Amino acid sequence: MKKIELEIVALSHSITQTHSYAVVLGEINGLRRLPIVIGGFEAQAIAVALERMSPSRPLTHDLMKNFMLAFNVDLHEVIINDLQEGIFYSKLVCSSENDTVEIDSRTSDALALAVRFGCPIYTYDNILDSAGILMENDEKKKKTNTPITTETGSREDLKALSLQELETLLSEVLEHEDYIKAIAIRDEINNRKK
Repeated sequence: MKKIELEIVALSHSITQTHSYAVVLGEINGLRRLPIVIGGFEAQAIAVALERMSPSRPLTHDLMKNFMLAFNVDLHEVIINDLQEGIFYSKLVCSSENDTVEIDSRTSDALALAVRFGCPIYTYDNILDSAGILMENDEKKKKTNTPITTETGSREDLKALSLQELETLLSEVLEHEDYIKAIAIRDEINNRKK
């Protein structure tokens, strides 16, 4: 399978009871986005590395990088290689002087390490097709009808909308960079298309 390179385009948080965060990966030279829900600590670890902040003491992912470098292990790439029941699976492709190995990793940890090593992040078409969101280009946005202004937060609200209304709402929330809502809407659209 052909690998598709991604980059981190956004890191958003939702001030809700669940304190959920999303890291949004964008297809390089493409319009697809892959939002992934992650935990607060992992979101913080990614944000610290993206902002090139230097905490007074090393965070867990900094420790891991230091450990790898101390033993001459380099991280070449991260591959988001599977999606099962809404959970993304990733692997770290690492090498030392004598060997190259693939190490299973949580996607959030893999992304935190990728930012620290400056290595590429990849996935496959089937993952983008099933969990990705297609961003509209500027020409399509001009032709879009008036967006739905209904505040939707629960799955019940989404179930009441038609597929066309869901797709319009998805465009609206993406325009406002509300990736948490976008994930719920995308999942509802995918469930209906099955």
